[in-house]
Order: sequence, then structure tokens, then C-alpha cells
Amino acid sequence: MREVVIQIPTLEAEQNIEIDVKINGRKRTIKYRVEIIDWEEDEKPAGEKIEVLRHVIKEHEKGWELIQIGAPTRGNVPIMFRQKMPQTVEDGH
Repeated sequence: MREVVIQIPTLEAEQNIEIDVKINGRKRTIKYRVEIIDWEEDEKPAGEKIEVLRHVIKEHEKGWELIQIGAPTRGNVPIMFRQKMPQTVEDGH
């Protein structure tokens, strides 16, 4: 199992989350960033919304990786990134 689902409080426009976990007795801090992308008040066509998402993902800081695109609403969509961790020999890479 590689993923564990954890419920977090209601999201604000931008939210940084740090989770301390122990994996095989070793403590690690995993950092997540949730961003809410607004579609603005008008009804944009689906193609325009996809282009907005592509731009946000492409231009995001290189030290972070896309983890999840949440369920969109009429006005916005949440996007979750995880800070990349250095690879170690134990990770198999």
C-alpha cells in the first residue's frame, strides 16, 4: 500500500499541510500544498478550463509534484501537490 487517505479541514484558497509519519521506525515529514483554482464567475467552456489547469500544473514549482486534481465545482477545482523527496538507496532508486 503506497497511499493513505487523511481527511483535512475545509480548504482555503491555498493551504500548506505537513504530515509527520514513521515508516519502518524512521520519521519523515511529508509536505503537501493544496491550491484552489478559480474558474471566475462566468461559465467557461471545458476546453478553457483544461487549459487553465495545464498552465497551473506546468508552471508550478519544480520541487513539487502533482498528486491529485479534485472534483471540480461550478466555480473552482482543488489541486494537490506533494513536495518531492530526495531518492535514497532504501527507496530502490
